[in-house]
Parts: sequence; C-alpha cells; structure tokens
Amino acid sequence: MQFELDEDLREAAQLAGEVFAQLAGTVRVREVESRRGGHDEELWGILAETGILGLALPEEHGGSGLGMLGLVAVLEQQGRRVAPVPFAAAVAMAALPLVSWGTPTQRDRWLPGFLEGKHLVVGAIDAGVDGDYAVRGERDGDGWRISGTLTAVQGAAQAAALLVPVMTDDGVLAVLLPADRDGVQRESVSMTNHAAAAAVTLTAVHIGTDEVLTGGGAAIAQARMLGRIALAAIQSGVCEEAIAITAAYTSERIQFNRPLSANQAVSARAADAHLDAERIKLTTRRAAWLVDRNDDGAEAASLVASWWAAHGGLRVVHATQHLHGGMGADVDYPIHRYFLWGRQNAYSLGSAPVLMAELGSMLETVPMIGTPA
Repeated sequence: MQFELDEDLREAAQLAGEVFAQLAGTVRVREVESRRGGHDEELWGILAETGILGLALPEEHGGSGLGMLGLVAVLEQQGRRVAPVPFAAAVAMAALPLVSWGTPTQRDRWLPGFLEGKHLVVGAIDAGVDGDYAVRGERDGDGWRISGTLTAVQGAAQAAALLVPVMTDDGVLAVLLPADRDGVQRESVSMTNHAAAAAVTLTAVHIGTDEVLTGGGAAIAQARMLGRIALAAIQSGVCEEAIAITAAYTSERIQFNRPLSANQAVSARAADAHLDAERIKLTTRRAAWLVDRNDDGAEAASLVASWWAAHGGLRVVHATQHLHGGMGADVDYPIHRYFLWGRQNAYSLGSAPVLMAELGSMLETVPMIGTPA
C-alpha cells in the first residue's frame, strides 16, 4: 500500500485540522472539561455541518464514502488537538456497524439525525476486551429483557442510543438501545483524560426484535475492530503533536548556555519517541486500508496497530512529559493533557500483553508474510 494519504484524504485531514484548531484550542478544551462535562456540543455540531462526521460512511447512506482511511485521517487530527468529542465511539463503534448490519428501518431511524448532529449514537463496547459481555439477555415474549452494567461508555450521557453487546443463550446480540428506555440509568464518571463518559446500568430493559442488528456477534466484532483502529488513530495524533510540542520546548529551553535539545540524551529519547509515533501511524493506516479492501488480514492488522498504540504510545507520552522537566508535572501545562490522553487511549485499547496474547492466538490462521492470503 501507499502509506501517504491520497488527495481526497489529505483534503479531509486538512478540513478536520482547521476545525479542530479553531474549536479545540487549549483554553477552550480546558473550559469544556471544567464546565461542560467533557463534551463539546458546539464542536460536534460543526463537525456535522461541515460533513466531517459522515466522511467515512458510504455515499448511499449520506456520507462521503472515504471509508476507514478517511476516518483515520480525521481522528489523527482530533488527537493532535485532544478535542473533547466521542468521534471514535460514535462513528467507528456505532455508525459504521449500523451501516453494515442495520436493517433499512434502523438505518432510516438513526442515521439521518446522527449525520445532522442531532442524535448521538455511541458504541457501548470495550475495544480492549474480546468475549467478555457485561450485559445478559433473556427471552421475553417476542423480545428480550437485558440487564447489566457498563462501567464507562464515552458519550453515553449525551447519547440518544447505545449499541450494546448482549450475551444470551442463543448467542451474542447487537442491540441498538434507545437511551431513554425504562430501566436505563446513566451516571457520569471521571475518565483519565477528562472526556465525557457514563456508567450505564440496565435493569430488566425490554428490547424488541426490531432493535436487534443483524449479524449478532459479527456486528460486535466489527465494532470492536474498528474501535481499535480508531483509538490507535487518535493515539497517533496525540503522539505526533506531543513530540512537536516537546521539540519546540527543548529547542527553546536554555540550560548551561545551550538548548536542551543539544544534549545527546534528550535528542536520542526524542528520536525514539518519533520512531514509536511512526510505527503507530503506519500500522494504523495499514489496518484501515485492509478494512477498506475487505481483506481478511484486517483483524490481525488492527491488533498490531492497537499493540503499538498501547505500548509505543505510552512510551511516547511518558518521554515527552519527562523531557519537559518540571513543566511536565504542571497539570495546567498543555503537555500534561497529551499525557492523560495517551494513557486513556492505552487503557481503552487494553494492556499491551493482553493484545499480544490475542494476536498470538491468531498466528496459526494468519497467512505468512509474502504468501497469498
């Protein structure tokens, strides 16, 4: 593949970068975190108005048809500005699975309002856990009764609907659950990066068969895979910008009559961080490219990207904070926010050893490099 974005994707990234630069500056992000619960509703509306919200969705469903690579291009820009909106949870973990597995009625009900920025739909899916279902369902006439607790769902407090994985005796269901349904309780929780999230408790919530996506476990698997790629893309942007901020700081900070960046230990650690950031970006773009090609290797590639985002991403944000010296310990200084986002992304993806173990379990089924799939 070509790892550089084509013209359409570059234009999408440029547009997203301009919007995030204007509406996700340091002062505004701090204000959203402290006074608006970590969700920038105005920014979300602008993302809808400019068409950025629908860039990845197919044209026949109101989007621009740029696919997963288009979403990655946007999320890299979100990461650069640590913009407080649930883009990954909404598009990768909800809207795209709805396009793939939703019925025409379900798509007609939710997609137009979603693309207009009026109805937020998010995936209540843990991208870092495969096969662990907190919500259980039992038959109730023609429908189901579901119960369970989801500990931290980004954007859930503002959402009109949640895509919830439900384990039943008949297998896994992908339920598109209206958030105002009786038995649904949402309580805001604090995330490491101060983003808006909520614990969602479901108590004998009734769902009809018309609220269950087709595909069952396959729909949830897709949402999890796309969610991993999306979080890795955000991590890529977080790391690139953290390195840029650190490069500027160490070049301007003078100690012993020379810039900090002139010290070999500083430049070597910054170079290592740059290499990690490149690994995250390239593995993430490759995974997205394979998704757009409907390649069977996309799932394994998403795990590779996730591992680099979790493992290498943590190394980057630790290094950039440490290279700021005492300023890195100041929670009001911009670099600290990138540190928090880097850690949150790593937590959301799951630990690097767990990701590596899951990838290892797939080795027997993944074609060897250089051989036909």
